[in-house]
Amino acid sequence: MRLTELKLPLDHTPDHLRAAIIKRLGIAPDELLDFQVYRRSVDARKSSAVILTYTLDVTLKNEQAVASRLQGTPHIVQTPDTQYHFVTQAPATPAQKHPRPVVIGTGPCGLFAGLLLAQMGFRPLILERGKSVRERTQDTWKFWRQGVLNPESNVQFGEGGAGTFSDGKLYSQIRDPEYRSRKVLTEFIKAGAPEEILYVAKPHIGTFRLVSVVENMRASIEALGGEIRFQSHITDIQIEQGQVRGLLLANGEHVVADHVILAVGHSARDTFYQLHARGVFLEAKPFSIGVRIEHPQSLIDQVRYGKAAGHPILGAADYKLVHHAKNARSAYSFCMCPGGTVVAAASEPGRLVTNGMSQYSRNERNANSAIVVGITPADYSGGPLAGIEYQRHWESIAFVTGGSNYHAPAQRVGDFLAQRPSTALGEVHPSYTPGIHLTDLSLCLPEFVITTLREALPAFGKQIRGFAMGDALMTGVETRTSSPVRITRNEHYQSMNTRGLFPAGEGAGYAGGILSAAIDGIKIAEAVALSLTQT
Repeated sequence: MRLTELKLPLDHTPDHLRAAIIKRLGIAPDELLDFQVYRRSVDARKSSAVILTYTLDVTLKNEQAVASRLQGTPHIVQTPDTQYHFVTQAPATPAQKHPRPVVIGTGPCGLFAGLLLAQMGFRPLILERGKSVRERTQDTWKFWRQGVLNPESNVQFGEGGAGTFSDGKLYSQIRDPEYRSRKVLTEFIKAGAPEEILYVAKPHIGTFRLVSVVENMRASIEALGGEIRFQSHITDIQIEQGQVRGLLLANGEHVVADHVILAVGHSARDTFYQLHARGVFLEAKPFSIGVRIEHPQSLIDQVRYGKAAGHPILGAADYKLVHHAKNARSAYSFCMCPGGTVVAAASEPGRLVTNGMSQYSRNERNANSAIVVGITPADYSGGPLAGIEYQRHWESIAFVTGGSNYHAPAQRVGDFLAQRPSTALGEVHPSYTPGIHLTDLSLCLPEFVITTLREALPAFGKQIRGFAMGDALMTGVETRTSSPVRITRNEHYQSMNTRGLFPAGEGAGYAGGILSAAIDGIKIAEAVALSLTQT
């Protein structure tokens, strides 16, 4: 049986939890044989009385009798089947009608697509333009410390994808009636993630732990017959009569393929241009741009948790904000990183991009989040790839404004609201490396974005006391909240006009974040497996 909405004070013991279960069910203590926490969330709507809310699966001595007695009682239901079930398996003796499936990209979408195909017996070939995760980490740290960018090995490109250098959040608001998210979390735990990600409401791993998790997932794929090739950059795709037939790599190699999962991420701009040149159907989609904002983490903790701030169960507090402005635009927080850092996320020379990252401990001095404003294709013109050029335009301006050395333009919130350049830091010190250049951020973003942010920040200050503090620091620019392109797919998860091409994940416009991208990778792997066994 499953119990939901069981509420307890923050400082309760396991005995208190057990007693609450017994009371809810109206049973004798010896009738409760076992229980497992399915979900634990924090209710901090009243900072003076933070509570924990549980969903629990219980095992009883006389379950049928209790279920009959409590039938129709609120918050008591039958435990659903959350076990993952494979849609098919590769034939024991393959008919060799098809080359093995190819996955392009080893972000969360590509990794899970490859893992699922390997678990079903299809021995996928996985191609990654960047390096293995540890080599990639070295290149990324070199960029952060010395300003030396490797365009093929950075925050965006390499094993693990962009999510490796983020907060490692493993939650999403997407509908998941098949419990694929449970499969994702279970596989992460098998690969070394902490078991708590299976039940805390907002699980995360953090960059350092993600590195070993990704490596262990790679080992699982290879042990099942899959193959992963790094530094294998796709330079062209072969399409004949609307059907994928192969891939051309930068080293001149030709890979025969008629089932290709395209999980390239939102920054594979050259790939989008290749697809467009080959006639693959693409369309422009909305995205958002803005800045990163940093506050003392202690301020966010105090506002959100009150006297409970610092409690070990709670950890560093987060927030979620939105403001609908008078100009019909909306500003909102995105990718909030408690106890984290603002990071350099550029992947192209001469362009500057910011992002946020946290370690598992979330114990850095500052909280940071993107504060962004929505962009639609109506804000620019020029076809399905125009959004890419719009991003590039503002990234190039930010690069020059910061000093043309990957230092990021930054401004104190007080100066931003007063419409004057910043000349000195206040209480909040920047976490961004290689460094910042204090300036006027209105030089680096569209006018309507600046107008919206100047209205939104004081409004956010009414929701979180101190959010609009003068010394809070804004760092620009955040442009890659999501892909500006959608590689539209049909009901079989294939490209609208290219058979055998399976667009997937963030780059294709069908996910946002580690968990949703991984779930999409599973869905795409299922579609490919069914196609391989039914044709």
